This record gives sequence, C-alpha cells and structure tokens, in this order.
Amino acid sequence: MLYKINEIFETLQGEGSFTGQPSIFIRLQGCPVGCSWCDTKHTWETKPDLAIPVNDLLAKSEESEHWSELSVDGIAKLFVEQNYQAKHVVITGGEPCMFDLTPLCAALESRGYSTQIETSGTFEVNTTEKCWVTVSPKVNMRGGYKVLSQAMQRANEIKHPVATEQHVDDLKALLAEHQVTDKQVYLQPISQKQRATELAINTCIENNWRLSVQVHKYIGIE
Repeated sequence: MLYKINEIFETLQGEGSFTGQPSIFIRLQGCPVGCSWCDTKHTWETKPDLAIPVNDLLAKSEESEHWSELSVDGIAKLFVEQNYQAKHVVITGGEPCMFDLTPLCAALESRGYSTQIETSGTFEVNTTEKCWVTVSPKVNMRGGYKVLSQAMQRANEIKHPVATEQHVDDLKALLAEHQVTDKQVYLQPISQKQRATELAINTCIENNWRLSVQVHKYIGIE
C-alpha cells in the first residue's frame, strides 16, 4: 500500500481531545470536498508532475502542492530516521479516508504508536479498531459529498467548525439524522474572530459540548 503525502512533521496536536499531545502529523494529498474556509487547499489536487523525492518533501519550508509517495514501512522508517519522539500519529489531509488506512494504522500501532484520523466524514472510514477517529463533518460543501452514517458511527469525537448559527443548526440536524447521542462533541470557531468564538462558547454551554480553539494557531506553531 502506497500513500500520497504532502508533508510529515512533528508538533503538538492543537485540537480536540488530544490538545497538547506531542504528535507526528501525516498530511495526505487529495481532497474533493471543497470547503470554502479550508486552510490546506494546497492538498486538494494530486498533480503527477508535482511528485517529489521524500528528502525534498522533508525539506519543504512552505506550503506547496508537491507530494511524495511512501509505503507503510517507508513511513515507519522515516519516523526513526527523523528521530521523532512523539508516540501519537495524526493522519490528516486533504481527505485521508480516500485511502484505506488500516495497513498504515496497524503497522504504526504494532510499533508502539497510537493513531488518530481527522476526516470530513464524507468517505467510509477504513482503519483499525484502536484508531481514534475525529469526524469534522462537512455539510453542503462545493464538492457535493454527503456525510456518511458509517463515519458518524465510527467517530470517537465530532469536531465541528462553526462561524454562524446555520453551522450549529447543520450539526444538530446531522446528529439527529444519524442518531448520534453518545459522542463527545467539540465546536471549533472557523476563525479566531470574536463573533465566531463567542457563538461556539455559548453553544457549548447550552448543549454541554466542548470548545476546541486550535491552540497551535494561537501559539504560532504548525
């Protein structure tokens, strides 16, 4: 199994249940969902002429559409070569669930890592039983993809971006449609603007949900 990767880096997880956890991020290339506020639009397309060697991928100093292809063993070997200390791996994108992530997560877990997937919920989640799945459901996006019941049921947490009351209404309708009542729900302001943050805070209090504020953006890390 080969995975198309936009970047691999070590940092702190800034969102959701694992906020503050040292983590290795694997950002996969490719996503057709089309979120208007996406902050990783450089991962949307997989252009064959932008494939680069792994060493060039690791040397990237800014966001780009360049990507490399790595096997499961290649990824695990790279972690050792880079002397990464974190034992938590976050697989994100792009849309990571366009890939079957079971081989990757199983291999990493067998080597002592915990795994987490961050997905839009618009593709079926194929992973190990132990993997922590964060569904950040994307409703009525440009790509026209629907949030799947399988993804909502597999989720360990629901982390929903919000800026307006409509976003809150969309989430409540989604939870009701898929009969999700036993998941931890996080609201995440789409920007650091006061209006979006206040909406998220008030809604969390009203519904006994939690706030996720993208700590990495406030402290200025990747």
